[in-house]
Amino acid sequence: MAEEVFVASIDQGTTSTRFIIYDRSAKPIGSHQLEFTQFYPKSGWVEHDPMEILESVKLCIAKAIDKATAEGYNVDSGLKAIGITNQRETTVVWSKSTGSPLYNAIVWMDVRTSSICRKLEKELSGGRTHFVESCGLPISTYFSAMKVMWLLENVESVKQAVEEGDALFGTIETWLIWNMTGGKDNGMHVTDVSNASRTMLMNLKTLDWDESTLDTLGIPAKILPKIVSNAEIIGNISKGWPITGIPIAGCLGDQHAAMVGQSCRKGEAKSTYGTGAFILLNTGAEIIKSTHGLLSTLAYKLGPNAPTNYALEGSIAIAGAAVQWLRDSLGIIKTASEIEELALKVDTSGGVYFVPAFNGLFAPWWRDDARGVCIGITRFTNKSHIARAVLESMCFQVKDVIESMHKDAGDTENEKREFVLRVDGGATVNNLLMQIQADLLGSPVLRPSDIETTALGAAYAAGLAIGVWSENEIFSSGEQEKFTIFKPLIDDAVRKQKADSWCKAISRTFDLADLSH
Repeated sequence: MAEEVFVASIDQGTTSTRFIIYDRSAKPIGSHQLEFTQFYPKSGWVEHDPMEILESVKLCIAKAIDKATAEGYNVDSGLKAIGITNQRETTVVWSKSTGSPLYNAIVWMDVRTSSICRKLEKELSGGRTHFVESCGLPISTYFSAMKVMWLLENVESVKQAVEEGDALFGTIETWLIWNMTGGKDNGMHVTDVSNASRTMLMNLKTLDWDESTLDTLGIPAKILPKIVSNAEIIGNISKGWPITGIPIAGCLGDQHAAMVGQSCRKGEAKSTYGTGAFILLNTGAEIIKSTHGLLSTLAYKLGPNAPTNYALEGSIAIAGAAVQWLRDSLGIIKTASEIEELALKVDTSGGVYFVPAFNGLFAPWWRDDARGVCIGITRFTNKSHIARAVLESMCFQVKDVIESMHKDAGDTENEKREFVLRVDGGATVNNLLMQIQADLLGSPVLRPSDIETTALGAAYAAGLAIGVWSENEIFSSGEQEKFTIFKPLIDDAVRKQKADSWCKAISRTFDLADLSH
């Protein structure tokens, strides 16, 4: 009998951690998922405990292996490599000598750095787009560089550790890799090109830290990790973990991993619906500069000598998080899955439009002065209308981004063939959400049978690095995949009316950040 071969991935997201083990045919054979604590110390602030994240990863690995072993799989001898994928931009600074975090992780959606952003926009000659030429990103609270500046300015222990040469900076994958490869005993201080591209500090062309940006922002190069590709052996897992000696061989930010998991080639786009929603269009070897509020970013680089693929990205801060808000803050639903049933009780949102600008709006608007609104409410409005408006808000935001992409990319690719949106992420199990998305886009939506393509993409990268799969196998997997296709069912006139109403709702969210408490 052929030896069993398994590749696994750590998927460290914004609200939960999971570990999934795949067999040679990329079928999941064991997994475990854990939610962890979200801290909101002040309005607009969002933090995680880096130690709790480490513990959640340890537990998920142990439990997933137990489950797979109980099913008769010999994971202990068959596991060949693991990949890591993670929430991007979330920033950790820790002590090299003690291994302890010097502050909680500041999460990507946290907006405490807005005053630093305003100040830089005023002071720098290029304003908001000062660094776009090198890193493809505007000055925004979203990116890690601003969070590092805040820590350097406001946290004494961080300042002191930097002065003493004891501070290390990383996004979540860097924190995990350092701890998993030895920690304070020579742990590897490494990031990958996709995560590094979201810090504002990496030059998109050279794929190295940009010295002039570091100088301008006053961020010392010595605290930064080494940048590697998305598919190469980084190091082996050290003692103290449920698995030891296994190579970490793939690493990608969550949205980039989803592109690999969805087999997105040049000209193809995917939308991942998680806490936020993230739409990426693979632009191949070309860095396309957006004139419509999108980000130029890296798609993936599958090996040290592999070509670099770039992408246009539209990031939406609040997608699935709006459903969590309905559940946890308003109590309108008890579980996230109930929203579909509730929204199906009505045929339309009854003229209600909801914009979840809880911490401002990302692409294509980039307004951190925006706040959430719900308009069009009458005595006729009930909780089903609100539920449907929340689902529609996700789809309208995705539509805004995709329209911007078509304008930026010039649509040469898409004129040759019908535009199709590939979708993934937890919220895509909601059939109503997918149908609304197709209706509002006027394009088909393709949902693969395995919607957890983020974890799959990281496993593919690790498997590619150690020779379990070839690039050809990975990118042809999308053709054999079983898809559910959602086709638009509303006509263009209705689509346009709804889009116009949505734009009216968006305009009502601006300039609300200073409302009196």
